Amino acid sequence: MADLATYFKELVAGERKGAKDRLLLAALRLAAHPYGAILSARALAYRTGLLRSYRLPRPVISVGNVTLGGAGKTPMTAHLASMLIGKGLRVAVLSRGYGGSAEGTVRIVSDGKRLLATPEEAGDEPCQLARKVPGLMVVIGSNRYRAGQLAMKELNPDVFILDDGFQHLRLKRDLNLLLVDAAKPFADGHTLPAGFLREGKGACRRADLVVYTRCGDLRPDLFPDRPKIWTDHTLTGMVPLEGGERVEFASLQGNRVTAFSGIADPAAFFDLLESCGVRLIAALSFPDHTSYGEEELAAIKRLKDASRSSVLITTEKDAIKLADHATSLAPVLVAQLDLTSDDWSPLDQAVKKLL
Repeated sequence: MADLATYFKELVAGERKGAKDRLLLAALRLAAHPYGAILSARALAYRTGLLRSYRLPRPVISVGNVTLGGAGKTPMTAHLASMLIGKGLRVAVLSRGYGGSAEGTVRIVSDGKRLLATPEEAGDEPCQLARKVPGLMVVIGSNRYRAGQLAMKELNPDVFILDDGFQHLRLKRDLNLLLVDAAKPFADGHTLPAGFLREGKGACRRADLVVYTRCGDLRPDLFPDRPKIWTDHTLTGMVPLEGGERVEFASLQGNRVTAFSGIADPAAFFDLLESCGVRLIAALSFPDHTSYGEEELAAIKRLKDASRSSVLITTEKDAIKLADHATSLAPVLVAQLDLTSDDWSPLDQAVKKLL
């Protein structure tokens, strides 16, 4: 599966030059036209009422994007949840629970006080959010309306956050946040199965607020008629996987460091570490949502030994699945990532108007 995902990325990026590769890519691009048309027709059907969408009795804020991969949905959801909880609101995230054994069922992952499911059951990102944001309630379900109904019955939230919800039109939302990678806003410009777009660019018109991520010095404004925020992914420090005091990046000077991750864009994580002054001796990438079994753990240990590294660093998303292996991998530091902006006021205003 990992090899197939790698091949697909290389194929649509134009890195596969063989005659059979070019023929396959041409066929995929032909297939992308009816795929895009079907998605446009689906969105129109929901917009006109031909397909029914359902409303929950509390406000729903959706966080999503139109591209495959990591645009920063989880950090954005965490920031939004923290902001709402800081206003004294009871917040419940509705997530699909991708990759967990309970995917397809409706289940409470966190009641805001304790974690009620493991990453193996609920998926890595719902558990990551529940641990990162104190007081956050999390419910999974491929049918987010049913998940919301369970949350209303058992948790009584004041507001819902629909995680990765831009395409989940079955549930009505009151505020639609669209995340756009500033450096590559529409990936390669092609929809699935010939590219990385989940749906065509026209879908962006559904957005109420655009959040540009990984901006750096960039300040794109692709949708002048929409409020927007420019943000960056920022590593704010590290904590030991087994628990303990916060560790600053500067303390790693003179150490041989290896980083590993199984996220949508591992290279971006490694670049962030370098930008924080961490000199990486080696780096190891796994597919997104990797479950760390014996094979993966052995690969990490081999690389650590071969590179003579004294420290391992990974992401919060990976760490959620590695708690049982903290001793065997030690020392492992978990880099803490937040979404930062010079001006969050457009989001504050949108939320104030909604609530």
